Amino acid sequence: MVTETDTKVVAELREQFGKGFARRLRAAGKIPAVIYGHGTDPVHVALPGHQVALLIRRANALLELEIDGKQQLTLVKDVQKDPVHQIIEHIDLLVVKKGEKIEVDIPVSVTGEPFPGTIANLENTTVTLEVEATHIPQNVEVSVEGLEDGAHITAADLTLPRGAVLVTDPETLIVGVALPPAPVEDEAEESQEGAEASSDEAPAEESAE
Repeated sequence: MVTETDTKVVAELREQFGKGFARRLRAAGKIPAVIYGHGTDPVHVALPGHQVALLIRRANALLELEIDGKQQLTLVKDVQKDPVHQIIEHIDLLVVKKGEKIEVDIPVSVTGEPFPGTIANLENTTVTLEVEATHIPQNVEVSVEGLEDGAHITAADLTLPRGAVLVTDPETLIVGVALPPAPVEDEAEESQEGAEASSDEAPAEESAE
């Protein structure tokens, strides 16, 4: 059974390109991809669709590729999907080396409940961090427990994973706590009031004639 922890992927080199060939690959359960970075020429490969679809559900997934018997560590940089059917059409992979530092966007996860009657608004869903390529955190948690109206949390306030360096502007607003907006008057009631006003005016117009 394939799981999200099976990061070793056997990739096939491909020398044919174009939309027609890409469609045939996808029909065969494979995903076209390109590998680039570290000054190397782009390498075009085909990846096993089902396994890779599971792996890339995680943000900043690492794939340990085996290409013609050689090992290559890569980071998923971009996933292109069909906007209607959400079928994976193409993947961009970045070559990474163990121990090197890279910049990645890490999802922000809100925990806790703010002061009763207020709501916590997540203003930025990710922060950019510099981390080791093989130690990319899944998310950065931020607690809003008990925070009152007007409280705000910036990127500088975040507790970062060990070894991570903040790249995002420290003053960037991440979470703001506020009272919910005042309820808007029901449009249906306004329409009814307008209709009643019109009916009240009608007899006056008729009598004037």
